[in-house]
Amino acid sequence: MPNQPIIPAYITVHLGSPDSNAENVTVPFVDYIKNVASSEIFPTWPDSALRANIYAQISYALNRYYTQYYRARGYNFDITNSIAIDQSFVYGRDYFENISEIVDELFNDYIVKGGGIEPYFTAYCDGEEIRCDGLEQWGTVDLANQGYTPLEILQYYYGDDISIVKNAPVENVSQPLPERDLTLGAIGNDVQQVQIRLNRISKNYPSIPKVYPVDGVYDQGTENAVKEFQRVFNLTPDGIVGKATWYSIQRVYSAVKKLNDLESEGISLDEISNLFLIDLEEGDTGSEVFELQYLLALIGDYNEELPRITPDGIYGANTKDAVLAFQRSYGLNETGTVGFATWDQLYKAYLGILESLPEGYFDSSTMPYPGYVLRAGSSGPAVTALQEYLNYIGNTYSEIPKLTVDGSYGPSTENAVRVYEGLKGFNQSGIVSSRLWNAITSDYRDLYDGSRGSLRQYPGFAVE
Repeated sequence: MPNQPIIPAYITVHLGSPDSNAENVTVPFVDYIKNVASSEIFPTWPDSALRANIYAQISYALNRYYTQYYRARGYNFDITNSIAIDQSFVYGRDYFENISEIVDELFNDYIVKGGGIEPYFTAYCDGEEIRCDGLEQWGTVDLANQGYTPLEILQYYYGDDISIVKNAPVENVSQPLPERDLTLGAIGNDVQQVQIRLNRISKNYPSIPKVYPVDGVYDQGTENAVKEFQRVFNLTPDGIVGKATWYSIQRVYSAVKKLNDLESEGISLDEISNLFLIDLEEGDTGSEVFELQYLLALIGDYNEELPRITPDGIYGANTKDAVLAFQRSYGLNETGTVGFATWDQLYKAYLGILESLPEGYFDSSTMPYPGYVLRAGSSGPAVTALQEYLNYIGNTYSEIPKLTVDGSYGPSTENAVRVYEGLKGFNQSGIVSSRLWNAITSDYRDLYDGSRGSLRQYPGFAVE
């Protein structure tokens, strides 16, 4: 689903029930609402009743769009015109003039409930032939004649915690889907959303392990949670979030939170806040820039087309030149901006280099950053190397506790990492990112090289 709700410039309507062999039509969203309103309500109704109904119609359609209700189930449309389950839409019909004018005013407003940020599922019925728990259209006429405002009418049916978001942005966007499959080592807001959704789904399906921390990095814990989700919901348990798994996660997430129901749990702002910049460009700073530079620096060791850079967390002219050279070398658009396509190719190139090196290549040097963060629950050769480096550094910094070198990132390893972070002025997270890995391996190399001096060479410290 999108993050902050937007009004789509266009919406695709299936002209029949979901499984029918009917036509799909893509129409401007504002025209879709004019059509629905002209098909379901009467232009002679009081203004407050018309507005209350139009708000409900807009929010209903946006809920279907925002939660990817149909696309998450494998359909290639956003909503149907089946009045049994959706809204009445008569393709090609004319609009009532006064209804059209109101829709032009209101089409980028929608209803929210409580602390939720998603368009509320405003179930409704006509209130005469069919009665329901949501808004009753003919009932809005009676309330309007009693002097109720549009908001008061909506609150009468949906609760006092109903409010209206005004002037939401309108964008010509397609339904969101990651531009690449998400696998071990991927990083970004798409990964963060997968982690958030799986953690909520795990409340209802406790066999799915919790992902912690939710940091947008596809590590071993995230892969384990994805594999268990795939197993539970009869998908190939390969730990890869492709199209089928992405939409399945969205479908189950919407179901457990009841996002398509009057009793919706709602989506909080924390659940859609991005951890990462969508694109990195000249002038940006921070850990993401350092990550970018670290990858470029190692790739540059094996690809002479890339200029040398030193990671410093600042996206300056040298970094931009390296990005342009990388994009040129790997057949990407030469923008100098690092978006999803460039990130994806960076990680593929970086991990490809690591995998191609012969066994024992790093016996006389330090291992490069493995391409993903190490934290509690991680395991493997990178953790083994980390433990060895910390033990060696601990010979000089006695505060760092000795570790059993077993390749398992347990509480003792996490504690040793936190101690090191404290000594070196890092935030004590217990998580080894590219920046921290670089610091640990640099210290290890400095201390290791300093202890291997030639005969009669000054050892680098006072001898007493």
